[in-house]
Amino acid sequence: MSAFVDNIMTDVKNVNQAEPEFHQAVQEVVESLEPVIERHPEYKEAKILERIIEPERVIMFRVPWVDNAGVVQVNRGFRVEFNSAIGPYKGGLRFHPSVNLGILKFLGFEQIFKNSLTTLPMGGGKGGSDFDPHGKTDDEVMRFCQSFMSELFRHIGPNTDVPAGDIGVGGREIGFMFGQYKKLQNAFEGILTGKGLGWGGSLIRPEATGYGCVYFAEEMLKTQKKSFDGLRVAVSGSGNVAQYATQKVNQLGGKVITMSDSSGYIIDQNGISGERWDYIMDLKNVRRGRIQEYAEKFGCEYHKGAGVWNTKVDVALPCATQNELQIDDAKALIKNGCFCVSEGANMPTTPEAVDFFLENKTLFGPGKAANAGGVATSGLEMSQNSMRLSWTREEVDEKLHRIMREIHTAAITAADKYGSPGNYVKGANIAGFLKVANAMMDQGIV
Repeated sequence: MSAFVDNIMTDVKNVNQAEPEFHQAVQEVVESLEPVIERHPEYKEAKILERIIEPERVIMFRVPWVDNAGVVQVNRGFRVEFNSAIGPYKGGLRFHPSVNLGILKFLGFEQIFKNSLTTLPMGGGKGGSDFDPHGKTDDEVMRFCQSFMSELFRHIGPNTDVPAGDIGVGGREIGFMFGQYKKLQNAFEGILTGKGLGWGGSLIRPEATGYGCVYFAEEMLKTQKKSFDGLRVAVSGSGNVAQYATQKVNQLGGKVITMSDSSGYIIDQNGISGERWDYIMDLKNVRRGRIQEYAEKFGCEYHKGAGVWNTKVDVALPCATQNELQIDDAKALIKNGCFCVSEGANMPTTPEAVDFFLENKTLFGPGKAANAGGVATSGLEMSQNSMRLSWTREEVDEKLHRIMREIHTAAITAADKYGSPGNYVKGANIAGFLKVANAMMDQGIV
């Protein structure tokens, strides 16, 4: 580590103790930006990087609610409003027992650069709660969401902060929170994205992160004169991102042979498409079942409690959660012939695994670029809300595809300009940073 990186990371770790995910996210970005800071001393003088690392505002609050047994429960709610240099804070709400301030700061920090890359005017933020919606009734989830929004509403607005969904926050939760906001503010405003189609939502929003991940991989493949046609693909996860990444791979002629959940993973050499993809959609979105049921239904391999990566594939799409793809997984993928990795989840690949992929000249699309399709389409939803109109499915998909191509171009151009040709990790960090940094310079020390 250089003295520049070491000095910044020492300060970050001293000020933000017990937040390893945040440290990891900051270090990756700082290491990428060293040549930029050297070439632009004005950023160093204005302490642009130090200012980006420190959130503009952190909101933490209690969320009391009553369960179906009449027992009062208390959870903790958060909103980290990280950076508003290029637009209102934008980023999802996550409801999961693992949620804490460090996790949300890591996600919010990543969101700054991801949103910058989309070309849309959106700042970076993230929020959520340690509430677990799994196993709760609709009434319990509604009461929690109403209590959560009863505090959050005073901190958000269409020109201030526009949250979206994330893990544990889908259409149901967005609906309950929107209804409470509308009642409290007596205003029908675009203050959440991921809304229902009948009341301000956008077509393609559920599909957007998965589609965008595949579109980005498609652009990387084109640099080697390849396409998805005939390629074997490993997908991790079986939630929203994994489902629609699988669908888009199928549409482009590839074959997805793995999916997973927290209990284990399946390998289906016939490919997860057609009737089999339909079964996954019903299993996970309607019946809330386990991936093992797929293996029992279609007679394919099931492996309990392990990752999907020790499989012979050409392309890997990690779409589950942070740090799921580790160094041994990366070695197994390379050994089995994988030459392209595109991150559908947020920071699913550990730093050691990322380094291994880059050393082996793997096409590697980092999450802040490859999974930006979700927030890009959230931005398109914001635009539709502002104009009081709705675009067709084809219009939104075309705009999403264009944005992902532009993100790819921005990342590969920045990597080349700053001395790391072909390195999408550095390219995405640099391209995302420059837009935010220049806006901050224009706006002064605030």
